[in-house]
Amino acid sequence: MSAPSDRVPALRLFLSFLVLGTTSFGGPAMIAHIKDLSLRRNRWLSEESFRDGVALCQSVPGATAMQMSAYVGLRAGGLRGAAASYIGFGTPAFLLMLTLSAFYTGSREMPVAVSLFRGLQVLVVAILAHATFVFGRDIAKRPWDLLFAPASAACFAAGVSPFLVVIGAGIVGIVAFRGSPAVSPSGAGGEAERVPRALFLFAALVLAGVAALRFLDGKLFSLAALMLRIDLFAFGGGFAALPLMFHEIVNVRGWMSGPTFMDGIALGQVTPGPIVITSTFVGYMVRGVPGAVAATAAIFTPSFIVLAAAVPFLERMKRSRHYAGATRGILGSFVGLLFYMTVRFAWAVPWDAVKALFAAAALVALFRKAGILYVVLAGALLSVLIFR
Repeated sequence: MSAPSDRVPALRLFLSFLVLGTTSFGGPAMIAHIKDLSLRRNRWLSEESFRDGVALCQSVPGATAMQMSAYVGLRAGGLRGAAASYIGFGTPAFLLMLTLSAFYTGSREMPVAVSLFRGLQVLVVAILAHATFVFGRDIAKRPWDLLFAPASAACFAAGVSPFLVVIGAGIVGIVAFRGSPAVSPSGAGGEAERVPRALFLFAALVLAGVAALRFLDGKLFSLAALMLRIDLFAFGGGFAALPLMFHEIVNVRGWMSGPTFMDGIALGQVTPGPIVITSTFVGYMVRGVPGAVAATAAIFTPSFIVLAAAVPFLERMKRSRHYAGATRGILGSFVGLLFYMTVRFAWAVPWDAVKALFAAAALVALFRKAGILYVVLAGALLSVLIFR
C-alpha cells in the first residue's frame, strides 16, 4: 500500500472511477479498462501489483471488476481511496438500474414491453449458457475440477441449498487438492499483516445498521440480510451470485417469479458494471426505492470488507494449499450451479422455431466475442419487431 504522503486523493479516485463506471460494459473487459486507468494513464500501480490484485479478486467473493476498483483504490489511496473507487465505479450502474426498474414496473404490461421481454428472456438463456461454457472451459484445464460441476448441479436439483453446496465444495476441494502446488510468492505487497482498525469500525457499523432494520422494517431486514449472505458466498465473480439469488428469491421466498427474475438479469446486461447489479432490481421489486438501496448496499459491502481485510495477507494466501484447494472446489461447483440455472430458465421459455434461432444467433455472436451490450441492444430491437 502506498505511504500516506504518496496517496492519491479520494476525490480524484472517486471521479476517475465514476467516469469509468459510466462506460464500463462487457464483463471481463472491465478489468482491461481498470488496468488502462490505473497503469497506463495514471501509474498508480505496478504491473506486478495489478496482476496480484486480479488473482486475489478472483479468489475472494464478489464481482471481480468491483473488487478490482477497490483494490486499485486501496493500493493508491488507502482504505478511504478504496471506498471512493468502489462507490464511484458502482454508482452509475445503480442509478441506471434503479431507473430501468421503475420503468419496468410501470410499462411491463404494454404490448411493446411484452414483446421486448419475451426476446430478452431468450437472450438471458443464451447469456447464461455462454457464461457456463466460459466458466467450464476455464476449469477444464484441470479435468478433476470438472467433477464438481455435475455433483453440484445434482445437489441443487435435489433441493440442497446452494450455500451448503458451496461450503461442501470448498471442504471437498481442500481434501481432494491438498497436494496442489500453491502460487509462488511474488515478493510484492510487503505491508505488515495487519487489518486497518477503521475496517473493523466500518464492519461494526454495517452490522449495527442491518440489526436496526430488524426493528424498523422487517422486509428490508430480510432483504439486506439475504444479500449480505449471498455476497459472502459468491466466489468466482458476479455470475456466481445469480444461482444463489435465484434460489432464495424465487424458490425459497417467492418474492417474484422466475420470468420476472430473468427480466432483471436482462436489464442488468443493459447497465454498465457487474451483472450482480440485478440486486437493485430485486430490491426495487420487493420494497421500492428503499429496497433497491438496501439490496445494492448489502450485495457489495461484505466483499469489499473481505477484500480490504485480505490484501495485507495476500502473500500468505498465495502460499496456502488449503486456500487454493477450497477455491478450486468452489469455482467448480459454480459451473454446476450455473448449468442448472441455465436449464431451469430454458425450461421456462415457451420455445418455438423463431426463439430457437434467436437464441442460437445470440450464442454465435457471444462466441465470436461480440460485446454483451451490443448483443442485448440488438436483441431488444429484434424482439420488438419479431415477438409481437
